[in-house]
Amino acid sequence: MMIIQPNEIELESMRIIHEAIGEYNGPSENLPVIMRVIHASADFDFLHTLTFSHNVVSLARNALRNHTPIITDTNMLMSGITKRYGVKIICSMSDEDVKTEAQSRNITRAIVNIEHAVNKYPNAIYAIGNSPTALIRLCELIREGKANPSLVIGVPVGFVNVIEAKEMLSELKDIPRIIATGNKGGSTIACAIVNALLYGLE
Repeated sequence: MMIIQPNEIELESMRIIHEAIGEYNGPSENLPVIMRVIHASADFDFLHTLTFSHNVVSLARNALRNHTPIITDTNMLMSGITKRYGVKIICSMSDEDVKTEAQSRNITRAIVNIEHAVNKYPNAIYAIGNSPTALIRLCELIREGKANPSLVIGVPVGFVNVIEAKEMLSELKDIPRIIATGNKGGSTIACAIVNALLYGLE
């Protein structure tokens, strides 16, 4: 067994992934994001299921350079995003007012979290890796003209309303977006996408 130093493990992993992918015919700026997602998941399906709107990586990085806040749908995703670049990362899922409002309206906290975020940060970056209901509500607010996100990362995971939520997002042609089509996704995938965008600022 080859002994690899800790700081070399990621480099070797990326080399293996790049070699396995082979020739990539998509926009070159998308490839580091795809590789980071594969690195986080060990799932090469994302090479084919991760879709990007035109020029989205450049647009997203410009927004990050301008300190556009990132809204997440879970505290786990918020915790996993690198904090080295001075970008504000927000999730109000655990806030008492969100819990109380969700109970009184008999809806999910994820929906209330998105509504509160849109009220304060209509142009934010929205990273959704867990809740299809949050993504559906965000798409509704975009259609109503109440939100105009700088980027939507739509990668919720699961079997109920997941594909439908992603299809809603794909129909919003004027919104910069990264989508994991199908049922796969999750907070880990959303986190990998955000971090890949942030690492590209260096």
